[in-house]
Amino acid sequence: MPEGDTLFRTAQGLRPYLVGRDILAARAQGPGPVPQVQRIVGKRVDAVEAQGKNLLIRFDGGLEIRTHLRMNGSWHRYRPGERWRRPPGRARLVLEVDGTVAVCFDAPVVELFETRTEPLHPSLSRLGPDLLKPEFDAAEAHRRLRAPERAEMSISAALLDQRALAGIGNIWRNETLFAERVDPWAPVRDLDDATLDRLIATARRLLTQSAGVAPGRTSTKVYRRAGRPCPRCGTVIRSAPLSGEVPRTTYWCPSCQGGS
Repeated sequence: MPEGDTLFRTAQGLRPYLVGRDILAARAQGPGPVPQVQRIVGKRVDAVEAQGKNLLIRFDGGLEIRTHLRMNGSWHRYRPGERWRRPPGRARLVLEVDGTVAVCFDAPVVELFETRTEPLHPSLSRLGPDLLKPEFDAAEAHRRLRAPERAEMSISAALLDQRALAGIGNIWRNETLFAERVDPWAPVRDLDDATLDRLIATARRLLTQSAGVAPGRTSTKVYRRAGRPCPRCGTVIRSAPLSGEVPRTTYWCPSCQGGS
């Protein structure tokens, strides 16, 4: 599943080609609900932004499109007439402006709504502080992680909960826990405040560096490295499934981080 840094770069890549241009043609297709995107034809694109793992395209006149890519979705940009890299049947949304065709493939969520309703949106309104936003509120993220409903959650599951802090996914969740030597299976209630603050700060640092917002380079140390030696201590890295609505895999060093 693309993480917040991927969506941030996607928005950056689309923005110069869409913002300020009028929609010449738009079409959408299923599976799932198909929005009436003909309503945006003739509208000017005012903004292309990432919000957590969502991509938002706002138009003059108060309309907005939200896509969520989940596991397999992606946005592509083509010149008019250029051959697409994926079959047209997998295109969920196609937007045409002067000089550019933007195509969203395989996204399970494509919806059109009025921007004024965004504060009431069932998904967007519940998002926690966005790790990639300049105004990121670390104190609010801490408060949300400490909420009673997350006390018994493993810290692995809590970091993935977009209602606590938005943007982090499986890669940087694993790397954050490894960097801070935290047992991924530890319940949130067992972690002290200083540890939570370190995890929040490290998650933000890794995402902003990966997105190119902050200086520095990122590389994975444990993600998808099960069976290989830990780069710190040489212990074999382990992996195990993390249960949830979308199955994820946890990778960790049992020596550096603990955990069974």
